[in-house]
Amino acid sequence: MIGIPEAFSPTYAVARRKFLEAAAAGGLEVESHTHPLAGREGEVLAMDVALDGTRGADKLLMVSSACHGVEGYCGSGVQVFALHDAEWRAKARDAGVAVLYIHALNPYGFSHIRRATHENVDLNRNFHSFTGSLPDNAAYREVAPLLLPDVWPPNAANVQAVQAFIAERGESAWQAAITRGQHEFAQGLFYGGTAPTWSNQTLRQVLREHGTRAQRLAWIDLHTGLGPSGLGERIYAGKDDAAAVQRARQWWGGGGATPVTSIYDGSSTSAFLTGLMWTAIYDECPQAEYTGIAMEYGTVPVTEVIQALRAEHWLNIHPEAPAELAAQIKAQMLAAFYTDTDAWKGQIISQARQSLFQAVDGLTGY
Repeated sequence: MIGIPEAFSPTYAVARRKFLEAAAAGGLEVESHTHPLAGREGEVLAMDVALDGTRGADKLLMVSSACHGVEGYCGSGVQVFALHDAEWRAKARDAGVAVLYIHALNPYGFSHIRRATHENVDLNRNFHSFTGSLPDNAAYREVAPLLLPDVWPPNAANVQAVQAFIAERGESAWQAAITRGQHEFAQGLFYGGTAPTWSNQTLRQVLREHGTRAQRLAWIDLHTGLGPSGLGERIYAGKDDAAAVQRARQWWGGGGATPVTSIYDGSSTSAFLTGLMWTAIYDECPQAEYTGIAMEYGTVPVTEVIQALRAEHWLNIHPEAPAELAAQIKAQMLAAFYTDTDAWKGQIISQARQSLFQAVDGLTGY
């Protein structure tokens, strides 16, 4: 067993080492898909995949981290703890459920304390066919001039303009305009890209290798940055299908104790989004009955999260920024998506563990 604080890591490099060591200690082989770029410490970056169970099992649970790179500080801790958790591993094994851990979907963002990929793409807005027209986000076009000013911190005029927008439209409109996803401003926030990213293509390869024989497939994708501090919101992650939503609520709802929310009915803290990653399941594993959630852990208020994202994106297009300011922005970014306290980590692990057990019961029909 490993202590809860010890499952988490101060850098991507340490997190990757802990994941690889935990997999090895559990007797699991790891497939490493090496990223084309290096990390901020010059380290190798990779999407590492470990299967705990029988390859080709008809019941498969996927547990993934770092879709939004910096959020991997949380998600990796959950995965490392789970790999050391003998009771959890026995639960899945005895139920005939194979568990596929995908560590660092976006290793570049994880290492460089970015939410976006090396292409400046929000991976969870990148899953389109790219053969036709892409969604248009007119609201983002309206707020774009406010988001990345010439100087940082923003001057008084910019602050006043942002405050005026929020006062007139409300915080939810500000959040929705920014976060829904856009394909027009390549250096902007929540950019969905105009082609599949490296992470998109690599994840699809993993799905083809591991998911095409599963009859029942579940996915818990670990996220941070929305909601009350430490609370893990279970957000339904699938098509707008009443039966699938109901199935997710039966599995993970805990009889109302741990409700499953949805972007389709307005119950989630998340805005309605496009280009979501889970759509790849329907493309690559069409034979499977799929049920999934995003486990979204709260950190700081959403206005602070958006401010941290604005700062980090500004820094990305202003590499000449003074070192002190750059360090301050990266620290702000990390704090927006990862609360480095034992109490918060304890909340994360307890809720994640509960969701893992619920997923196995759901997959096996208990």
